[in-house]
Amino acid sequence: MSVTTSPGRWPGAEPGAANVALRFGRETAADGGAPDIEWVLKRNCSMTPGRLLAVYVSLCVLSLGIAVFFWIQGARMIMPFAWAELLALGAAMLVYARHAGDRERIALRGGRLTVEYTEGPQVRRVEFQPAWVRVEPEQGDRSLIELSSHGRRVAIGRFVRPELRADLAQELRMALRRWRQAGQREIE
Repeated sequence: MSVTTSPGRWPGAEPGAANVALRFGRETAADGGAPDIEWVLKRNCSMTPGRLLAVYVSLCVLSLGIAVFFWIQGARMIMPFAWAELLALGAAMLVYARHAGDRERIALRGGRLTVEYTEGPQVRRVEFQPAWVRVEPEQGDRSLIELSSHGRRVAIGRFVRPELRADLAQELRMALRRWRQAGQREIE
């Protein structure tokens, strides 16, 4: 599983803590109040779809080359089995490549907390008002994290190890608390 980390620090995350590093999020500069923060949680894929295609093409060339050699030697049934093998392998790699880009993107930007969940070709998007968002575990401490507000709910943290989900939830809470404090300072 993979998460985007940030080497930057942001002040005022916890009472008494001068600087706390963002472990899962990335901070960008914003005009005026609190900076924008983005969390990108994605699958830990060992191969990108482009590399996977290159591996598949090389396997096709190798397998068909061996099949042609034996076909020329008189083993006529090897060619249909080689094609069947390559079609099955291609189907498995297609399923893998389709979900290699799955991710969750959470952005605290302006006056919105936006959650985008990409699964295959589908993208689901939910927006919240940060002042009213609750961050809670869905069931237990190691379960998915549930963001809820005004009757809308979304579960996040699919691509984070279960033992790290509590840390992600705490980071989200601190960012929302910091956003609320920056909003109160603007009002005063």
